[in-house]
Amino acid sequence: MKLKRLLFLILFLLLPSNVNSQELILKSFGYSQFLIKGEGKSILINPFKAVGCASQFKESQNIEKDLTLASSRLADEGYNPNNELMFVQPGTYEYNDLIFNGISIPHDRFNGRRYGNATVWTWNQSDFKIVHMGGAAGEITFEDQIIINRPDILFISIGGGIKSYSGEEAFNIIEILNPKIIIPVHFLTTKKNIDNCDLSNEDKFLENISQYEVKYIGKELKLNSKEYKDKIVYIFRN
Repeated sequence: MKLKRLLFLILFLLLPSNVNSQELILKSFGYSQFLIKGEGKSILINPFKAVGCASQFKESQNIEKDLTLASSRLADEGYNPNNELMFVQPGTYEYNDLIFNGISIPHDRFNGRRYGNATVWTWNQSDFKIVHMGGAAGEITFEDQIIINRPDILFISIGGGIKSYSGEEAFNIIEILNPKIIIPVHFLTTKKNIDNCDLSNEDKFLENISQYEVKYIGKELKLNSKEYKDKIVYIFRN
């Protein structure tokens, strides 16, 4: 059964999306929270409560979306006070013709013994293969690589600390997965001291990523699957 599921996932990831829906809009709310719009659908990922490292950003409320994905139920990436539809557990889900695949990866460097596991999400939207590793901090297996390899867009944590990849660790994952577009998350964006926050800024990550162009942008990015630059890192400023 495990082999059959893996073969299904591989076939799913190779299927093209709707060729008539090519624009994808990414809106950042800070930390690892994004609203991803395309094919007439809006996916919210990793809504946070402004606690710990996430307190450097302002909480957003009443966001119009079709559903929510979360790396875990921790308050800084799975905040759901109104108990709305939110996929958290690993597995394969179908919603309004979109298929979401979640795999489990340790959320810390202790094989999940401190913070458990995070769910890494993969789906196709507007002809883009999207992988969100915002909650991951552990090693990926060969089976994981098959499922999440060669994404068009990779969200990956870079800030270090106990439950986020360091800049060097993120670079090692990137070398394995070979994404076209990288969007760093879970890093420090302010020079102010934040209580109970062990994240660093993006500098260490950028030291390792010289083969990619780096572009600082605002809160929103529009992409078209037929014409976009690859080998590029977009750093959102909220």
